[in-house]
Amino acid sequence: MDHITFHHDTVLSDVHMLQPNARHLMTRLNSVGQPVFLTKFRILSDGDKQDHDDPGKEAEPSDEPREDVDKDTLVASSEGTEGEEGGAGNVKSFLDVDGDLDIKHRPRNNPNEEGGRDLVCPVILKQSESALEEEDEATDDEGIIKIEHTMATTLEDVGKQVWLGAFLLADFILSKPHVFRGATVLELGAGTGLTSVVMATVAKTLYCTDVGEDLLSMCRRNVTLNQHLIEPAGGEVRVRQLDWLQYDVCTDADMEFRWTEEEVADLYDNTKIIVAADVCYDDDLTDGLFRTLYRLCSNFRQTCTIFISLEKRMNFTLRHMDVSCDAYNHFSHCLFQLEEQVDGRCSFTVEQVPSDFAQFLLYERIEQLELWKVTATPLDAQAVKTAPPPKEPKQCSS
Repeated sequence: MDHITFHHDTVLSDVHMLQPNARHLMTRLNSVGQPVFLTKFRILSDGDKQDHDDPGKEAEPSDEPREDVDKDTLVASSEGTEGEEGGAGNVKSFLDVDGDLDIKHRPRNNPNEEGGRDLVCPVILKQSESALEEEDEATDDEGIIKIEHTMATTLEDVGKQVWLGAFLLADFILSKPHVFRGATVLELGAGTGLTSVVMATVAKTLYCTDVGEDLLSMCRRNVTLNQHLIEPAGGEVRVRQLDWLQYDVCTDADMEFRWTEEEVADLYDNTKIIVAADVCYDDDLTDGLFRTLYRLCSNFRQTCTIFISLEKRMNFTLRHMDVSCDAYNHFSHCLFQLEEQVDGRCSFTVEQVPSDFAQFLLYERIEQLELWKVTATPLDAQAVKTAPPPKEPKQCSS
């Protein structure tokens, strides 16, 4: 395979930072020629999960070396400690005859007898369902989330990657299962479907939505890969298209991920929870998100709770000649503008959720990660119940 070329508009997935040395199996090329990888994430048990209730509490010391520390560094450190006497380091033991620093290098596993570079044997990867099934059978799937995703895309395709906001929201779901148990849930901008998979372990029905057949196919594939987690809980995931820039859900019979009339009625009658993870990175999409939230909640039959997770991304801009968070600032403006909305139909209250709940997935919970809760309450529940049903969804073009 040729090396991946990174352009000025290339966006890298957070998986690179989460598991930089992990094995990511390339399973296939998607319909637009992007390499698709399979990564496994383990849900930590109660004994292994990280507790954020006490931010000042230090981690317990461990005798095991950290995986992200080079073994040569550990060896050098131990040798330096043995050479020290009375607290003063014996620097001479690391110097050669010329006084230069003498560093011991890791021995090569397969040294070339001719003294040249190591031989590189390329591995040709191709899509093979049987190979994947054999690997799955050899691996214990208990507590394992398997996600197909891309590593690098343009900004328009970031939904095909894995981001920290999805992990934060997944942690909140696993920490507060009673909030979501047995509920009908709608996820907006589901992307790879990681949060939907976690939600399906506690919710009754989950509408996992995004836009684009290629992305929705990837999401549906991930739902299938994680049936070992979803089926025992009795949850049901329905992958559907929902475009924020359109005014109605799509029921066109020619669309693969269309809504049925029964699903539309169930959406408006029974949805109690809406979730969205890392979807506020573009101002136009953020505007579309809040218009969609307002339109949906104004037609719901009951109070709905919305959870939005995101990362406050800071960038240096020439316009400000300083570090700014333009996308986050626009999100905040839309959030509090929604709270001030008064139209006699629905009221919104906004609050930030403290990020001190337990951590069930391995990632760095940086301070820029935030979780927001919005409660949408019909002002006149009786009027809402007796109001005419929402307009029939219009047919959308494929």
